[in-house]
Amino acid sequence: MDSITLENYRCFRERQSARLAPLTLLVGENSTGKTSFLAMIRALQDVTQRKRVPDFKKAPYDLGSYDEIANFRGGRAGRAQEFEAGFKACRSGKGRSDSAKFSVYVTFAKRKNAPVPVKIRVCNANETIWMEVEYLPREKRCVRFGTPRGSWEWDGKEDDMSDPWRRLDPVTPLYMVLGHMKFLVDERSKAHKNLRVLSGSSQPRPQDWDSVHKVMQSEYSYSRGETHLYASAPVRSKPLRTYDPSALIWDSEGNYIPTYLADLANAHVTDKKRWEKMKDSLENFGKKSGLFDEISVRSYGKKDNEPFQLQIRKWGRKSKGPMRNLVDVGYGVSQILPIITELMQSSAPTVFLLQQPEVHLHPSAQAALGSLFCDVASSGRQLIVETHSDYILDRVRLDVRDRETKLKAEDVSVLFFEHGNLDVKIHPVKIDEMGNVYGPPGYRQFFVDETNRDLRL
Repeated sequence: MDSITLENYRCFRERQSARLAPLTLLVGENSTGKTSFLAMIRALQDVTQRKRVPDFKKAPYDLGSYDEIANFRGGRAGRAQEFEAGFKACRSGKGRSDSAKFSVYVTFAKRKNAPVPVKIRVCNANETIWMEVEYLPREKRCVRFGTPRGSWEWDGKEDDMSDPWRRLDPVTPLYMVLGHMKFLVDERSKAHKNLRVLSGSSQPRPQDWDSVHKVMQSEYSYSRGETHLYASAPVRSKPLRTYDPSALIWDSEGNYIPTYLADLANAHVTDKKRWEKMKDSLENFGKKSGLFDEISVRSYGKKDNEPFQLQIRKWGRKSKGPMRNLVDVGYGVSQILPIITELMQSSAPTVFLLQQPEVHLHPSAQAALGSLFCDVASSGRQLIVETHSDYILDRVRLDVRDRETKLKAEDVSVLFFEHGNLDVKIHPVKIDEMGNVYGPPGYRQFFVDETNRDLRL
């Protein structure tokens, strides 16, 4: 995703857009909507991944029912009857040219106290070519599309097309919906009266169908891409003295990570390289962050189903220290281990939504985490990180300035979330190639006030 748009969604009242980059940092006070922002990114991803009705209660984001999600405007305005969100992106496997870019906008309304998509709109880069599907009661739908020549509407109510229309369920790709419409118009003379002109003066020409179809295929290509999204909880799994092997079932708290590491360590000789590579990567970060120098899996038996421990070692100045159980060292190690393990997998997700990854970490470890984010983002993955750590932000801007990775200033987006009157505004914070930071007036005001107090100004 290149940007996201929100309107009437939780604390985001007025329509506003925010730029997303390979590395995006979300900063601001508590309860300013940063987690809600992450939740909507996942919801929009679900809409494009053939899950037309996203689950707003799925971990790690439980946003509640519709009345907790739609913006409360106050007074007689009350709760918003609908809310909208959208994003701009580029179709999978193509360059960043305008011909490959498209936008998706989703309107949600209340259905049995849950937010359900009632309208999906897909556009080209400059929004001159578009198509939208509005879901109506009784399994009906209304389809509209347009080009610079005009716009047209199909209500899908004619008896001679009702059966084939109903075979298209809500997860049918939009380009197939368009193709079905074109077939009906081409092959059935009576179907022409179902296609109503909204603007312009004539029926769509072949080039109109083709241009709209091309945009729909871009959206379909994106939805069929290998986009795997990882969303972490703000507090990860509690360390255990001994683990019992279990099924590798993903969860936002990283409870599956110890078993995943044990499976790698206990793999057959032919697969040992995977464990060695992961072990080297984890230990490399451990040394840079000061958290640990070695990590190992100690099994209490010769079979894969035997209990095991995760152990780490911190070296002394003259000799190596003893291996210690994960539960006997600082809590920060167990909190960061699920995140860095996911980041370092060879088949890692393409999009990461991280909540406060710095929890329980010393400032030096937080800074090392910032460098890791730069390295991962420069390798083609997208990271969107909610953080309260100045050490992460400072390390990112310094790594950009010092060219520590391929990440450039334009590859970093810092978004500052600021309280307003019953709403929140998202402000872009610019980082230039020299590592300088340019933010709005309210950005870092707390630190200015604290410095003035310290200097008795």
